[in-house]
Amino acid sequence: MLVSYQWVKEYFPNLTVSAEDLGERITRGGIEIDGLDRLNADIKNVVVGEVISCEKHPNADTLNKCTVNVGEEEPIQIICGAPNVATGQKVVVARVGARLPGGMKIKRAKLRGEVSEGMICSLQELGFEGKTIPKAVADGIFVLPGEVEVGVDATVLLGLDDVILDMAITPNRADALSMTGVAYEVGAIVAEKPVFETIPQPETAGDIADYIKVDVQAVDATPFYGMQVMKDVTIKESPLWLQTKLMKAGIRPHNNVVDITNYICLKYGQPLHAFDYDRLGSKEILVRLAKNGEEIVTLDGEKRTLNEGHAVITNGTNPIAIAGVMGGETSEVIETTSIVALEGAIFSSSYIGKASRELSIRTEASIRYDKGSDAWKVEQALQEGAALIAELAGGTIVGGMAKVDHRVKNINSITTTLTRINRVLGTEITQPEVETIFAKLQFELQVNGDELMIIVPSRRWDITIEADILEEVARIYGYDKIPSTLPDSVAAGHLTTEQTARRTIRRYLEGAGLNQALTYSLTTEEAATQLALSKEKAVALSMPMSEEHSHLRTSIVPQLLKAASYNVARKNKNVALYELGTVFYATEGDNLPLETEHLAGLITGEWRETDWQKQTKPVDFFLLKGIVEGLVAKLGVKESLEWKQAEKKDLHPGRTAMISLAGAEIGYLAEIHPTLAAKLDLKATYVFELDAAALLAAPKVEVAYHTIPRFPAMTRDIALLVNKEVSQAALENEIKTQAGKLLTDIQLFDIFEGAKLGADKKSMAYTLTFLDPERTLTDEEVAKANQAIVSALETKFDATVR
Repeated sequence: MLVSYQWVKEYFPNLTVSAEDLGERITRGGIEIDGLDRLNADIKNVVVGEVISCEKHPNADTLNKCTVNVGEEEPIQIICGAPNVATGQKVVVARVGARLPGGMKIKRAKLRGEVSEGMICSLQELGFEGKTIPKAVADGIFVLPGEVEVGVDATVLLGLDDVILDMAITPNRADALSMTGVAYEVGAIVAEKPVFETIPQPETAGDIADYIKVDVQAVDATPFYGMQVMKDVTIKESPLWLQTKLMKAGIRPHNNVVDITNYICLKYGQPLHAFDYDRLGSKEILVRLAKNGEEIVTLDGEKRTLNEGHAVITNGTNPIAIAGVMGGETSEVIETTSIVALEGAIFSSSYIGKASRELSIRTEASIRYDKGSDAWKVEQALQEGAALIAELAGGTIVGGMAKVDHRVKNINSITTTLTRINRVLGTEITQPEVETIFAKLQFELQVNGDELMIIVPSRRWDITIEADILEEVARIYGYDKIPSTLPDSVAAGHLTTEQTARRTIRRYLEGAGLNQALTYSLTTEEAATQLALSKEKAVALSMPMSEEHSHLRTSIVPQLLKAASYNVARKNKNVALYELGTVFYATEGDNLPLETEHLAGLITGEWRETDWQKQTKPVDFFLLKGIVEGLVAKLGVKESLEWKQAEKKDLHPGRTAMISLAGAEIGYLAEIHPTLAAKLDLKATYVFELDAAALLAAPKVEVAYHTIPRFPAMTRDIALLVNKEVSQAALENEIKTQAGKLLTDIQLFDIFEGAKLGADKKSMAYTLTFLDPERTLTDEEVAKANQAIVSALETKFDATVR
């Protein structure tokens, strides 16, 4: 709800708390302030002017040359393009040097050869939202009332010397959807009682019984229905104070009668609705449930089809309004209206909420009825609305009120004790302090020793149980004053080692560019054992929902392939997924299946899309291998992974590697077989699946920190000619073994095969880095280590140094 700070101050003449401080204190009291908007923060040098003369611009058909009095010795000339500017108007003028919202600065300018010394402003240019501006001036300037003084600050006249507090009202605090409710809340916070003006009692003429009769059939939906009638009214524009109040609250002004109903809705949280009495079609108002399929054209011009769960206001026969939601077009107040029938009612939130949702209509009235309203303020709101219509529309109130009242008065009393309050809140609040708190809230309190009985006013219908009372004490006492305590002898919570490792896995893979997938554990019989790490049997469900979900998976990869295929079919061709989930293996007899945690990943498409240099990087086997190796290193696994070429059904025969850790096979990494890839409409796709349980249980390396070496490293390149069947891993392991502790890094930078080398030969080139952190190495030491490497490779692999 948008709350005007100036409107709040009307209830607190002596309020000294700033808007910013008040917003902070309201938030601490339990109602969050989403933001504060100081309306005149970006406005400067804007005054009231009077258009002395207005004539067409000599060189432009759509511009007007205006002479404007701004309260100085000489009038100024302003070129204005508004279609509604005219001689004699009082307008808002931004002088030369003025500043307007959005950073606009007004300068002296020439427009088609004519000097312009300012700007005549529209409401939009002053910061009002377009949806809140009267339709009559939506495309032009705003014309001020004729009695305003020329030269005064226009921001004060328009209520822009104000701060709007955007209050995020939770469902349990619907009482704060009204300015009186906000006033009670502010009063409790600043320890002052709000001052409410007395409702005027205009003279009446005639008897309501001669004008209208009210009957209610839908009693459950309508506990109270009342109506007053005002005759001899004149429909016209509302006074400026009322228009600005509504616009600042986000409501568009229409005319004096409709604006008064919206004003009362804002003030009391009690919606009112005005009917054109002469267009009702009868002297009877009947509230009933709609007939199934019954139709009504609402104020927005839409035809609505109703059902038996919707309450309607009728003229005895036909619907003239959807109760608590929106009025009907046939009975709305128009320019020729002279008699107004003003409705004030209490409608059940269950009926209004249902109708609002089913008809897709959300209005200020339906919001308040849906959340609830004070059932005992409706007559006061109706009387004030009638009095304002008599005042601002020049009408006369017909004596009496036609009403049907089925409300049941119920005193809401809740009992608690001072001991319980302190025990639950962990405080040491004294009895005088509790009495002060309830006095601030304006709740009646009866004290009997330690026992407290609180009489809750009807405006706080959200308070129904003892816990609500404890919450009121806590928030007014101050949440920030409640001491923080921890249970005795209980250690602070933390993640287990396994939870920390799982979080590391997810963060690493997402950092590497993979997206987490969550796929079904249930699959088809065929897919249940596809690409599984183990040859164990799959678990069949006794009563599957369908053949598509008849078995528990033994591998995650098939589901990732299905997800990738789904994405590619929808033009998302670059897919990178991972899943940390459970697979299931059948056990003997009726024993529960064996569950184990697996980690799987998939990449397909391009790893790096086309950049400005037209370079792309498609995914490949080694990209995914590097991700897996990086993950193992990130987890701090002590043993290195061992890779061994293998063949597996549905995987590429030449691009499949089984992965071992400490001699035990824990997974695989491979390219999907081209036949399977074609079936899924995928390009080259690479997958891995690991036994996550084994990975998490593997011994970890303690993190060790070393000082940055002060001595330089030395590098040597070595190129080896070896037989094709010799693996890179075997060569690398032998190099590490022979080099000793001086070798700190080894990088393969080239593999070459060609006719010149021989059909069964290949060249492998490495960069070796040697370093001693305690001293500078000599060439002789590095040469000796290099020679040991060469000798061992020549002996073990029949390698030749190129």
